[in-house]
This record gives sequence, C-alpha cells and structure tokens, in this order.
Amino acid sequence: MKKLLPCLLLLLCSFSYAQNKAEIKEFFWGKNDDHKNTIAVPVKWKGESAVIIFKKDYYNFHKFGKSVTYTSAVRKRIKLQDANAVQQFSEFSFAERFYTTKGFSFKRGTTTVGIKIVKAGGTEIEVDVDKEAKDIDDTKKIAIANLEVGDIIDFYYYTVEPFKSFYETGFAPVETTLGDIYPTMEMKLLFETENDFFINFNTYNGAPELKEVYNKGGDRKYELVAKDIEKNEFPIWFYPAAELPFYKFQVYFARSARFEAGAEAFLSEKESIIKKTVSKDDVFNYYNNKFKPYGDISEINAFVKSKTFASDEEKVRQVYYYTRHVYFTKYVEAFVAHETNIFYPFELYQNPVFIKNEEQFINHFMNFLKKNEINYDIIIGTARFNGPIKDLLIQNNVTLLLKVNTKNPIYLEFFSPFSSADQFNYNLENTEAYALQVSKGKKVVDAENIVLPKTTSADNVSKTTTTIALESNLTDLKINRVSSFFGHFKESEQSDKLEFYDYVNEDYAKYGTTPLMELVRNKKKKEQYQKEFAALIDKVKQRKEEELKKIVSQEFEFEIDDVDYEVKNTGRYGSNQPFSFEEKFVIKNNLVKKAGDNYIIEIGKFLTNQIDVDKKQKDRVNNVYMTFPRLFDNEFIFEIPAGYTVIGIEKLNKKVENETGKFIRTAAISGNQLNIKTVKEYKNYFEPNSNWAKMVSFLDAAYQFTQEKILLKKN
Repeated sequence: MKKLLPCLLLLLCSFSYAQNKAEIKEFFWGKNDDHKNTIAVPVKWKGESAVIIFKKDYYNFHKFGKSVTYTSAVRKRIKLQDANAVQQFSEFSFAERFYTTKGFSFKRGTTTVGIKIVKAGGTEIEVDVDKEAKDIDDTKKIAIANLEVGDIIDFYYYTVEPFKSFYETGFAPVETTLGDIYPTMEMKLLFETENDFFINFNTYNGAPELKEVYNKGGDRKYELVAKDIEKNEFPIWFYPAAELPFYKFQVYFARSARFEAGAEAFLSEKESIIKKTVSKDDVFNYYNNKFKPYGDISEINAFVKSKTFASDEEKVRQVYYYTRHVYFTKYVEAFVAHETNIFYPFELYQNPVFIKNEEQFINHFMNFLKKNEINYDIIIGTARFNGPIKDLLIQNNVTLLLKVNTKNPIYLEFFSPFSSADQFNYNLENTEAYALQVSKGKKVVDAENIVLPKTTSADNVSKTTTTIALESNLTDLKINRVSSFFGHFKESEQSDKLEFYDYVNEDYAKYGTTPLMELVRNKKKKEQYQKEFAALIDKVKQRKEEELKKIVSQEFEFEIDDVDYEVKNTGRYGSNQPFSFEEKFVIKNNLVKKAGDNYIIEIGKFLTNQIDVDKKQKDRVNNVYMTFPRLFDNEFIFEIPAGYTVIGIEKLNKKVENETGKFIRTAAISGNQLNIKTVKEYKNYFEPNSNWAKMVSFLDAAYQFTQEKILLKKN
C-alpha cells in the first residue's frame, strides 16, 4: 500500500493538471468564444503585415487563508498577411514551471500554452504543445510547421503564481499602450479581484475607461473593451504614454488596515474603490511620516570638523561626495569579495552603515542638514516618460530628490558611484514636481507644486579630438582619440568604461580610508585573499579589454585592432568635471582605398553613430521627446603624409541651423594637417511634430558628412 501511494498521488496530480489545461482551453476557446469564427479583416488593413482579430488580457487576484494566487493571461488571434508575420509567429517559447518570487514561500508557478492554426478555408489545426515543445536552456520552445501567409494563428499564455502572504504584497505594475504594432479589431481587458486587493487603474489619451461588471460578496470583476485600434508606431525619441491611448495599473494586497498603513502604494480609502488619480494631498499623506532626520552621521561630523568650507554650498557638495564613499563605495569591495566567494568580509567592519535606497539616503542626509541648520525640501518627481505629475498613479514611478535651499539651490539624488551634486536624473528636468516643505529640519509640514530646473546644451557636452595618421603601408590608419564628457553624458560613459576598482581606489586615496584587505588581520588569510582578489581583477581587466574593443568595433561597424585605453579623469567629484579618457587603436584594411597613385580616405566615417532618417521616418506624425539638450563637439586632425596633397576639402564645409538644433562642419589645411571641426546640437527637450522637418535638415547634414571622402593626390 505504501508503494502505491506515491504513484496514486502522481496520477492524481497529473489528472488535476490535465483537467486544469482543459479548463483553461475552455476559458479561451470554448463555447463563450465570440471570435472563434471571425476570419475576415477590414479592407483598410489589407496592406498590413498582420491584423489582430482579437486580444484578451486577463488578470485574477485571489486569496484563501494565507495563500494568494495571481493569474495573468493573454490570448491573441492574428491574421498573418505577409512573410514577415509568418516568420514572427513561427516559434514560441515559455517557461512551463518556475519559482515565484512573490510572498514568503518558494512555490512553483506554471504557464500553460495553447496554439492553433486556422487555414484559409477554415480548417483548424491545434498544436500538441506537450508533444511538440522542446526543452532548451530551462525554456520550452515550439516550432510551428507549415505556417503560411493568409493563416490565422490563435494562441494563449496562462500563468498561475501561488504564494503565501501574511501581511502585504505589491504586484508588478503594468503600463502599456492600448494598441499593438499591428492594428487590432477588438481587445478586452478583464480583471477579477476580491476583498483585500486594492487597484490603482486609469486610462489616458482617449483610451476607454475600466468598468465594473460584477460586485457581489466581496468578489469584483472589471472590464475594458476597445475596438478598431490602429497600429502603434514607436519612432525614435518618442514617449508612448504622452500621446497614445494608454493604461496603467497596479494591484496591492493588504490583509488588514494595519498592513494598509505600511503599503508601498497610494491606496484608495477602501478596496472596492478603484483609485484613478493621486493628488498632491495623497502624496503628502503618504510621505509625511516616511522622512525624518535619522542615521549615524558620526563619520560625517568628523569629516566636517576636519575641514573648512567657504560656504554652506561647498560644505553640502563635499559632504555629499564623502557620504557617497563612507556609506556606499567603501563597501563595494566587500560585496565583490562576498559575491565571488573569496570570503565573507562584513564581519571586518564595526557597525557598518550601508545606504541602499532613496529613503535611507534622504533620512541620513536630513540628519546632517538639520545638525548644520541648513534649510531643505524633499522633492517628489516622476520621469517625463511616465507622463506629468498630475497623472502619477504608481508609487514605483516616484523619484526622490533633496533640494538644499542654499543661496544657489543644490539638488541631490540618491548616489551611484558616478552621481554628481548639482545634477539629477535628466528625465525629471524641466518637469512639474511636488516639494515637501520641512519645518526646522525635522518634519514635513506642507507640499507645493514646483517646476524643476533644466539644463542647456552647453551643460551636456560630448567633446572628442581624433588624430588620424596613415601607417607606412598607406592602407592602415593609426588613431589617437581623446574624449571628454560633461553633464548628463558622463554617467552612462562612466558606467561603461569604469570598473569597481577604478572608483573605489580613487575614493580610498582621496579620503584616506582603509581598503578592505587592510582590515584582514590574519596574515596568512590576507595573503590568500589578496592573491584571489588580484586574480579576479586581472580577469575583469581582460574582459574589459574585450568589451572596449567591441564597443569601438560596433561604433565603426567593423573589427578594430590594437585598442588601448586610459582614463584621464574620472569626473566623479563635481558636475563641471569631465569624464575623460584616451583611446589608441588601429584601423586595418578599411576606410582607405587605392586609386592609381592616389588614395581615397573615407574621412566622414570618423563621425560615428549618426542617424540616417529614411523616408518612412521623415513622414513622422508624432511629437519629439528628447532626453536632454546636448552638444557634440568633434575635431578631426588628419596628418597628411609627405608627398601628397588633400583634394576635396571645400565640400566638407556646410552649416545647417534652426531653432531645433544645428550641424556645422568646417575644414582647413594648416601645414601638414587637415583640420575638420563638426558641431551638432539638440537645443530642446521637446519639439512639436511641426518642427520635425527642421530637425531632419540638420540630422541629414550630419549623416551626409559620414559619407564624405577626401583624395590624397600624389605630388
């Protein structure tokens, strides 16, 4: 009997799973499927690659005791109208079983997939997913055979995540356009929830509202239906949430009023009410008790005492960089040692304080500002791509800043290894935000609307000087390139080019703090750890060399040889300091072509990464949303080899400038050098569609330069 029990349980589980699959299939393709016979698509969409006949998104939030089950699903029925669409849907992949990351238990989630093909004559062919799916790298993949233009593919994904939650749980927010890359005849969004599940949901830019269709005994159902949806275009420099029909929502589970108070979400007053907007008062009520001057600032106090400062502004800036080190970068080596299993290092620190999020940073820095009697506000902002602050709905979309009210206000954000005082996330610049006013450095007492500062193209500059010399074989080019990045250009470049040892060692040297290995007292262990750490760094450096070579090769779109790289200035201690580095590399068998006794040099290719605006892009209907105003300043110095003359520099001179930006290029010969200068500028954060043609004019001029050549004529 004991031997039979496991087999019986396995059989019952298999039967239950098969039964669930049958129920799921019935849910999508059963007798209530109003679209199972829909084959024709509107004439106006005959020229589209594909048409979505019907799309159904489904979300279900359910609890039973301490158990919670989250179900999400999507079904699409799509008419394939060209070869590209056939290729797009010729393969499916999914994780059939996975561990959920929600709640307090490591339970297995499941994904059920159904796929069927409807041929032009109406014949249905259901794919046997269990039989056809192949296991590849923890993922199941299915190749769809015999798919043809004119077929309809009808498929669904149904995912169930069970977990335990004793308190509260926030589900991942969903923010998406109503439409798709293909036009949609009809879409339906279904929500099913019950008591203790709070919903924040709203639609924007003409999308229909979510409507309640059932409410009884705590169970609630909601529905959003839309028809005749044109396909979405996602061109460069575009924020879909700003213009396209759009919806966003988040669901939060809280078992009782006690847990509602601690929820990391803007909750409605009760779960039966869907929260559609978050007001300034809501923001104030959510945050007014979250911030207080708190944290051990003994190291900051000692730093301040050891220094003299010309003003409060200088003090705030210097303390910001010191705080970034003693509460952040000082522990980076320890995290590296732990994650790479060299040793467990945290016991070497006495009462370590590591600041790991925005809220901790705000509270800690508040403590310093309060002690030094420096006035400040707390800023609640949201990135431009989320929409304006008046449309704030999801707490995760908030970015926190400190505004220090010195003579010239200083804005501070939670630090990264590369963050700068006086500079904050460019997505918040020039946007409306809320300023929480703090009384006597202690308590939030009010909130007001403000507009955050903006930068100009003069603040955000990429400056490069490239020296180009022909090798003796007159086919290879020896390149020396010095690049400097200012403002918002810096952080992404620093993140790409610097490794942890670059900035950690720099901070140790600047502040005289003790490196991790110096904390190890056991001589034998210290030698062992140092050896392992040195080997790790060597490995990282080797990988970095390959990465840098790949970056340069991708920039030129062909393989680059002999890349050498040296940081000149990390630019980590001031917004006006550039991040600068020098690169040396060789371009072999590219960009130089022999023409009899002469040589043609593709000189324009050194202005890399220019945008080729094709005809389709020129017909743009959307407005233009830029990251930030910026300027690219490039100088190219070509060393003319003895015995040759440069022909064709007159065509290198051109100027296109208007209110959206500019591209200017000039060329002149001085001695044995051809000197070319280009300046490209984007002047604004936003351009209306009516200005797009003006932008294209200087973008085309920049791209055209990349096609320019010079002739080296034999004397």
